[in-house]
Amino acid sequence: MPKIRTNRGAHKRFRASATGKIKRKRAYHSHILTKKSPKRKRILRSSDVVSSADQKSIRRLLPYM
Repeated sequence: MPKIRTNRGAHKRFRASATGKIKRKRAYHSHILTKKSPKRKRILRSSDVVSSADQKSIRRLLPYM
């Protein structure tokens, strides 16, 4: 049985936390920042946990996480 290949695009976007949850970066923080409020930009800097509905599909893309 061959090894399962990791999806390289997903590997660059997601990381596992110490407790096993999947962390992700927030979207909309790359450009057109002048119209966004400082509070909104500050929140976008922080990472977030992937929703429970998406966890199964992401774990399938990252079998060795």
